[in-house]
Amino acid sequence: MSISDTLRLLFLAALWGGSFLLMRTSVGEFGPFALIELRITFAALFLLPLFQWRHPLGDLWAHKRALCILGIFNSALPFTLIAYSTLYLTAGFASILNATMPLFTALIAYWWINDSLSSAKLLGMLIGLVGVIILVWDKVSFLATPNELIAIAAGLGAACSYGIAVTYTKAKLSHIKPWTLATGSQVASSILLLPLALLFWPVHMPSASSWLGVAVLGIMCTGIAYVIFFGLIERIGPAKSSTITFLVPGFSVVWGAYFLSEVVTLSMVVACIFILTGTAIATGILTTSNLVALYQKSGLQKSTPQKQKNNLP
Repeated sequence: MSISDTLRLLFLAALWGGSFLLMRTSVGEFGPFALIELRITFAALFLLPLFQWRHPLGDLWAHKRALCILGIFNSALPFTLIAYSTLYLTAGFASILNATMPLFTALIAYWWINDSLSSAKLLGMLIGLVGVIILVWDKVSFLATPNELIAIAAGLGAACSYGIAVTYTKAKLSHIKPWTLATGSQVASSILLLPLALLFWPVHMPSASSWLGVAVLGIMCTGIAYVIFFGLIERIGPAKSSTITFLVPGFSVVWGAYFLSEVVTLSMVVACIFILTGTAIATGILTTSNLVALYQKSGLQKSTPQKQKNNLP
């Protein structure tokens, strides 16, 4: 992978890591439904002209049903669930929960499209589950509030929703161009979420800083992020592009600690290591051969001692 593509990948991870921070700072004034409606609408308005420049708008209408389903499970539902979770969880905590998405994808793909569930995937899912348990252990104690427990469930539900979207795309939408999927899903989800956004629209006008946060969330963290992501897919392929999963939680934790003074606990760090390791194993990025190669490169392996010859006098 070239230096320019590596920088794009890091910039994309910084954008998506920042989305958790922006949702946490704006959701209190807007509420989850209005916040995500505005996020998706800003993204759709940004992507539509770019899409029209490269493709006919008729492509969106031709796949309207599929784009509506994808819009629900890839944008409207998970975005709203994550926004709700950030009402009660830190941005870093919510992002680590979201990193379980590939684990849900593996399980859903096995159940839905009979995708193979190898021993490596099972091991990765088990390690990831241990990470989730470590992460939420303090929250599920008797000291946790009901809102915190619901927020954790919402965060995991968002990851599961992404898993459904990925599997649905693989099973039904492989013939549709990525730009059509990205733009169409945003347009469809903005239309579908509008009634709930209007029903739960904030009574008081949110502050200018919250409006600015929503604009950045929609244009930068969604619209521009999609442009970068699909550009990476075209240049380096989906497998390498998917490594973004391992970078987003780190950026989110750093942004939350720096801008919001969020506390990064030892359990969060350990849980993140377990979840990302499990994800790497479940997705095939980390294999036994990889570990052996890393071990050999590290120079830690011991050379086999040569047998000394007994020289008789």
